[in-house]
Amino acid sequence: MLMYADVIIAGFGGQGVVLAGTLLAYAAMEHGLNVTFMPVYGPEMRGGTANCTVVLSDEEIGSPIIRRPQNVVALNRPSLEKFQLQLADGGTVVVNSSLADPALADSARIKVVGVPCNDIAEKVGNARMVNMVAMGAFVKATGALPLERLKQALSHVVPAHYGHLIPKNAEALQAGYDAA
Repeated sequence: MLMYADVIIAGFGGQGVVLAGTLLAYAAMEHGLNVTFMPVYGPEMRGGTANCTVVLSDEEIGSPIIRRPQNVVALNRPSLEKFQLQLADGGTVVVNSSLADPALADSARIKVVGVPCNDIAEKVGNARMVNMVAMGAFVKATGALPLERLKQALSHVVPAHYGHLIPKNAEALQAGYDAA
């Protein structure tokens, strides 16, 4: 059976968009899939906009560029407004409902999963783990990968000096998964 999934993860610089994409890509590689990962961010980074594209497949991937993504993770309102227009009909958008109203998404055309990522991250104990909450919600909403693969990949993508935060990151992934 052909396995293919793609996603654009988007938000403000500083929300961990690139780390979230890196985690997804690494987890997919460990799951035996082919992967492309392409980050896009401006020179302003923190506070500006950032996004990345991740493509997962059990076959070779011809290009990292996707014109009509199947999935979008929107960590803020500007990202929701920009990328839902590109989303393929029947696609899935995970909306950080702490910063964007899921009602703004075109629910007649796409599947909308609203998760209060900021609120959940704060309850987990670290407001900066919005990205991990969102990735947990993404894998639950799409079935792209088992949640355990993401948890296992944390030790490979979290910098060594933040290694003590891996258990909290795993907790944030689980909380996002449960909320979706």
